[in-house]
Amino acid sequence: MALTELTVNKFIEELSGNAPVPGGGGASALVGAAGIALGDMVGQLTVGKKKYADVEDEVRQLMKKAVKLQNELLALVEKDAEVFAPLAKAYGMPKDTEEQKAEKAAVMAEALANACSAPMEIMHKCCEAIDLEAEFAAKGSALAISDAGVGVIFCKAALQGAVLNVYINTNSMADKELAARLNDEADQMLREYTIKADEVYASVYSRLRK
Repeated sequence: MALTELTVNKFIEELSGNAPVPGGGGASALVGAAGIALGDMVGQLTVGKKKYADVEDEVRQLMKKAVKLQNELLALVEKDAEVFAPLAKAYGMPKDTEEQKAEKAAVMAEALANACSAPMEIMHKCCEAIDLEAEFAAKGSALAISDAGVGVIFCKAALQGAVLNVYINTNSMADKELAARLNDEADQMLREYTIKADEVYASVYSRLRK
């Protein structure tokens, strides 16, 4: 059964076990999906209200983007598990002989690069989600802005979680040029979007904590 088809209780049970997947990457994707789902909820509570008729078309477009992102992040829960499994096996390969060492190094290089792909995608999707949450917080119903605030913090947490799963793999890479390239890209997203998420949260907080 796919991870995203498990009950919440079963997923948490799997997450707390000793199997390599699901792990931090998949959990980050799931948290990101929950975050942007809260943004969509803000939209659902905004459309159809006379008070927000002037922004209804914009909010509907935001909702379409939110649903797409939610589905993409849920798919990344599965992808993260798929790309990490070969790496977990590669770590257990023997290296007693020079031939075995060379084979393991080649397999590890490919597995590490693939293992970075999912958390990097999660980061990109979380950045998109944070942009959307900013729009939901600004244009959505004032009665639901707390959900936009929760949503943006979830997306920030998912971003920060995913980047750790990039770093743990790049740290093991023999290809230092590739590692540096991935780290630079991840660093840039982290710098820009943690600040943006904090700004959105602060805006919501200030509107509620008058």
